[in-house]
Amino acid sequence: MKSVTDSFVSLGHWPSAGSFGFNTDILATNLINLSVVLGVLIFFGKGVLNDLLDNRKQRILSTIRNSEELRKGAIEQLEKARARLRKVEIEADEYRMNGYSEIEREKENLINATCDSLERLENYKNETLYFEQERAINQVRHRVFQQALQGALGTLNSCLNSELHFSTISANIGILGTMEQITD
Repeated sequence: MKSVTDSFVSLGHWPSAGSFGFNTDILATNLINLSVVLGVLIFFGKGVLNDLLDNRKQRILSTIRNSEELRKGAIEQLEKARARLRKVEIEADEYRMNGYSEIEREKENLINATCDSLERLENYKNETLYFEQERAINQVRHRVFQQALQGALGTLNSCLNSELHFSTISANIGILGTMEQITD
């Protein structure tokens, strides 16, 4: 350590111009060289280093500004998406409610249509039954009338003479004609 301090002290006692020599003390020369290099670097490198740091600072600030703008844009898009989501959820609820009410209406319409169809079928069945019943009654009446007429004619034929027979047949034909007009 003494040699290092001696080398600094010896710096103050260098011989003035005219002599040139080598300092063989490695530690002393290295420290001198290092201090000269550091001094030159600080003196000349300060501006370059300041420029590099300023450029880096500007890039960082611009990146921060861009990030802020992107964040604001993302927040706006998120708000828009949330608003659209709320709107879609409201519409979905409306469609769901409308769908349920539409299903209920369709169900009621189907039930009403089925009831109407059943009522019409019941009316048609009753009309058909009434018509068939009337037709059967008319057929029975017609047969009974024909049988009664044939029985009466048979009885008349056996009991009457031809003149009386002829006048009875004419009267009965007149009655039958009148009955046919009434039944039609």
